[in-house]
Amino acid sequence: MTRNMRKERDSSISTPIAKPVVLVFMGVSGCGKTTVAAILAGRLGWRFEEGDALHPQSNVKKMEAGHPLTDEDRAPWLEKVARWVEERLDAGENGIITCSALKRSYRDVINRRGSGVVFVYLAGSRETIAARLAVRHGHFMPSRLLDSQFADLEEPTPDEPAIRVDIGPAPDVIAQGILEKLGLSD
Repeated sequence: MTRNMRKERDSSISTPIAKPVVLVFMGVSGCGKTTVAAILAGRLGWRFEEGDALHPQSNVKKMEAGHPLTDEDRAPWLEKVARWVEERLDAGENGIITCSALKRSYRDVINRRGSGVVFVYLAGSRETIAARLAVRHGHFMPSRLLDSQFADLEEPTPDEPAIRVDIGPAPDVIAQGILEKLGLSD
């Protein structure tokens, strides 16, 4: 992707974001959603939800067994994520949640109101993410499902409220860059 295309992709977020807002950290498994989102939630003092905790147990068992989820499997989970987002917005609160949100149709469910949501897409190469997954322990998502995640991934388009963030730097540097991109830094 060229530098100009990246600028166009981020053009939907060109001024400081209005509040309340929910940031949805998205991307394939192993891209650093939880790590970076937790850092940012701590810095901002915003409520944080690990989206994986909202998966039905049947989804967790399926992934643990090495089977990729289908759209039908993801539907109840995406509904829980969307409800969490709406609860924050209805309460006038800011929030941060992680959710792979791999497809445009998934993001449309999460952002069904059409406002109050910004997707933070943590982007990295398959090789970088595979190396991270190889050393990750204690997560139900096996590294052998990474290819299915990349196969499903539809990067956010310029008409979506999203920013693209490279996962190369250290997590705290990524978090600071996100704050700056969204106009939330001091």
